[in-house]
Amino acid sequence: MAKITSEIGNDFCPQALFLYGNWKEDGTPNFGLFCWFSYVHIADGEDEGLGAMACIGEEKLTKDLIRKNGVFSANLVTEKLLPLADYYGNVSGRETPDKMKLLPTVERGRVLDVPTIAESPVSFELKVLQELPLAKGSDLFLCKICNVTLEEELRKNTPFPERLRLAAPIITSGEQSYNSLTGEYLGKWGEPQRKLF
Repeated sequence: MAKITSEIGNDFCPQALFLYGNWKEDGTPNFGLFCWFSYVHIADGEDEGLGAMACIGEEKLTKDLIRKNGVFSANLVTEKLLPLADYYGNVSGRETPDKMKLLPTVERGRVLDVPTIAESPVSFELKVLQELPLAKGSDLFLCKICNVTLEEELRKNTPFPERLRLAAPIITSGEQSYNSLTGEYLGKWGEPQRKLF
């Protein structure tokens, strides 16, 4: 099969969606939708091992809170959470003070003081070790994974393909659409939130 030159994009690097969570000054939870999240090897002076990297473009309330608090949660988005996640991803917390009027079931982190989402099958509790500016408004946060909570059936003794099927993360790519891991189209950005209203 012949190859052609193509425009640069992230169509072939689908990303799982995560809701990043933090507490606002008044103690209410704040969640924002992000997808540039992956693992990285870290050393923080105490431990060495698996960490996480989270890239956030543009300045927004979620980034403000991560910088202020130095910790946050990352909660895997599933099809059940997609309408709410899409809403959080398309409504500005800075411009919409009551954005968090719609909430999932919020739980406190078990190790860090961060809000986590009970409906998410996997939640990470993350401590920021370093922030690296990449471009104007785009910043990379290198984090220590301080705790992971997951649904019981996702334990390591279950084969990985089965764990992935059970977790059923939602992915997105450069086409600004949501899809299941099996390729099912779940709507364009901004569409799933309509199910909430």
